[in-house]
Amino acid sequence: MFTGCVEFDLLLPQDSRSLKAKRSYVRPIVASLRKYEVAVAEVRDQEVHGRTTIGVAAVAGDHRHVAELLDACEHHVAGRPEVELLSARRRLFGPEDE
Repeated sequence: MFTGCVEFDLLLPQDSRSLKAKRSYVRPIVASLRKYEVAVAEVRDQEVHGRTTIGVAAVAGDHRHVAELLDACEHHVAGRPEVELLSARRRLFGPEDE
């Protein structure tokens, strides 16, 4: 079994100065990433206006499939015109990591 995770550090638009406005950007991104059948959540900066960190985790039988899932998620987030992807931090774990 192989697992992988990635954290996306996102800069939100100027008009996300309230938590309600911030949620209006974060929720659709989280929902759209679920189509890749991964676990996804806002994992950091929940109370910070204009920034957020979204975490994605995937599990598969081989490392290539995990890497492909995380690549697809990163490509999806980077292609969102309403946010700027500042960084993506990725980790992969396999049986040898026990």
